[in-house]
Amino acid sequence: MKILIVDDHPIVRAGLRRLLAAEPTAEVAEAASGKEALSAFRVGRPDLVILDLNLPDLGGLEIIARLKIIDPEARILVLSMHDDHIHVTRALQTGAAGYVSKTIPPEELLEAIRRVAAGRTYVEHEIAEELVFSSIRTPPHPLEDLSSRDLEILRLLTKGRNLAQIADALGIGYKTAAKQLQPNQSQAAGGEHRRSDPNRHPARSRRSRYGTFPSPLILLAGQLLQEPATPAALSIPPSK
Repeated sequence: MKILIVDDHPIVRAGLRRLLAAEPTAEVAEAASGKEALSAFRVGRPDLVILDLNLPDLGGLEIIARLKIIDPEARILVLSMHDDHIHVTRALQTGAAGYVSKTIPPEELLEAIRRVAAGRTYVEHEIAEELVFSSIRTPPHPLEDLSSRDLEILRLLTKGRNLAQIADALGIGYKTAAKQLQPNQSQAAGGEHRRSDPNRHPARSRRSRYGTFPSPLILLAGQLLQEPATPAALSIPPSK
């Protein structure tokens, strides 16, 4: 069984190697970044990818999507510090077959590895329970309206990347990246109605000094950065 470990922390990769020593058939390869992971996957075609979501270049959701393009049958187990239902749901929707947190007991992690590698699915017990109850009790979160690509752009924004760097990291054109950060026409057309409706999300009910409705991505990035978020501050050209 060929396994690719993708994590930017050497101590995590070393710990997983030691854990996998209990699997006599395991052949382990490593990658410390998203680009390394994609290259190693193309060359080695592992049976299982153990993937962290927080990497220095590409985010985990983007990597999952690209791996599934390379091989629709790719088996991916996410091992992340994030255990909230947004990350879990998006990872599974994007194509991961399993999701566990970095606080998982070693025995349960081995079980997850075996099950996902065998073609089954696995979600850590505590995460699965939280996932069920969050869907029943929790009010909608603003991030739930964002696509996986939107979340990846948001992650790069909060790391201080400008639009050109984001386009390069995602392998898309500058104009495509810019379009992701601009409000759609329905937002602009329905602006006055949306502003007067107290039930609308604030990301869709504010006018900026640029004379248009800012993208929800810009506002969410500002909240995460704990500073005012404007197209100028994030190197995003204003709408024309």
